[in-house]
Amino acid sequence: MNQNTRTQRAILRDRARTHRAAARIHRNGAASLTTHAIAAGLRPAEARTVASSLRRNAAKLSITGQAARAHAGRRMRTTTRYTPQQVAQAAIAYRPRRPEYKMAKDRLTLAA
Repeated sequence: MNQNTRTQRAILRDRARTHRAAARIHRNGAASLTTHAIAAGLRPAEARTVASSLRRNAAKLSITGQAARAHAGRRMRTTTRYTPQQVAQAAIAYRPRRPEYKMAKDRLTLAA
């Protein structure tokens, strides 16, 4: 497999991941902060970083999401789901430094 093919496959994989996350948010009305970050175009590792910062900002602003149960392997775990409007409020207070995170902040703010 040559470099061009590898690059194109990565682009398609990222685009599919972003579209799946956005569709899940649209279908359910709420999702975890990580899912919102993935829908904004970040990869999962970067999305987890942004989500933890958004979680901290949401707590400062007293934004509480909706408690839910999620499958995690063979166990269930408690998670919190946020609406796009709640994520936008938390994103306004978020001050990223990296350019990718700044782009994600803009997309999260506009998603509401």
